[in-house]
Amino acid sequence: MMRMLCLLMPLLLLGCEGGLTTETTMDTDAAAAAAEDDPYTVPSRTGNYLNVIVEIPAGTNHKIEYHPGTGYVNDTLVDGTERIINFLPYPGNYGFVPSTLMDRSRGGDGDALDVLVIGESMPTGTQVAVQPIAALLLRDRGEIDTKIIAVPADSTARVYQADNFLDFSLGNDAAKRIIETWFLNYKGQGAVELLRWEDETYAWREVAKWATDTLVTQ
Repeated sequence: MMRMLCLLMPLLLLGCEGGLTTETTMDTDAAAAAAEDDPYTVPSRTGNYLNVIVEIPAGTNHKIEYHPGTGYVNDTLVDGTERIINFLPYPGNYGFVPSTLMDRSRGGDGDALDVLVIGESMPTGTQVAVQPIAALLLRDRGEIDTKIIAVPADSTARVYQADNFLDFSLGNDAAKRIIETWFLNYKGQGAVELLRWEDETYAWREVAKWATDTLVTQ
């Protein structure tokens, strides 16, 4: 009996430590399995965090997109050449919130909601749980283009500590300005217009607005 308790004790301690709960871990495993088949079918959130599918790793200039039936491919221009951003590399991991669709009939652009995850480079296809800290509203070719700005849910994977818009604005204002400048210039000077910044509450409302699965508004 004592030997059995000794074998089980590490597992019991692990379950008692902080971090993802058993239920959340099961949700994460199920979402990861779905991502292998079709990333768009992954739930928009896991527990209290947002799910993101990374298309473009931080630090690259290559425009990569996911297309059902094709997978992750390099975006191409009209003449068939590979689309490469003629500016500084992506300042974060760029991707989308699965199970969201910005319906054109409701003023969206017809795609999933965009997210920039601030952190070290993640491979294309990575599914990561994140915490939204801001929303950047832009005007691109006459359409409102919202970018959710987020950090990894795992605090040990963050390049700096920011849990909300206040932390982001006051403690990391230089990073905020870099991200803003990048999005205003990556398509060429004057191609994208800044509308405004919003906080994490607004970001969650945007997710709830465009979610195609069940999502409780924060």
